[in-house]
Amino acid sequence: MDLYDGTTDPKHHLSNFKSRMYLAGASDATLCKAFPTTLTKAATKWFDTLPPRSVISFDDLSRKFLTRFSIQKDKPKHAPRLLGIKQEIGETLCNYIERFNKACLGISSLPTEAVIMGLVNGLKEGSFSQSISKRHLGSLNEIHERAKKYINIEENSWRYT
Repeated sequence: MDLYDGTTDPKHHLSNFKSRMYLAGASDATLCKAFPTTLTKAATKWFDTLPPRSVISFDDLSRKFLTRFSIQKDKPKHAPRLLGIKQEIGETLCNYIERFNKACLGISSLPTEAVIMGLVNGLKEGSFSQSISKRHLGSLNEIHERAKKYINIEENSWRYT
């Protein structure tokens, strides 16, 4: 488990910690004693400033932790954000699709139509973007299957140049 330094979403860290400790059947007292071992840097400094005997339970410690580091919580991302992702000059189709897919993972409740529109919108001019614009491809699977062909062409052309 990664140590928490105070710069990322505290809910993720707390959730990971709880999952591991509850799986091990840890008591409330063990949770309170083990939690500081998962902290580093600013988070350790914060913990060290807690007055002695000021934590009455792990739920209490969790609330204090979340309150202190709540500014770091992840901001929700929305589908229109995908329209800003563009295939860069010199970027392979494979790398663009991989980068685009990673961006999609950070967006909850993402309609398929928004993914298709964002992916196609971000393509640079070329044979794949022309191919996609000429056909109505209704599913991501169809687009990915078509993209595989163009990725193979791209990779083969690099081998022989």
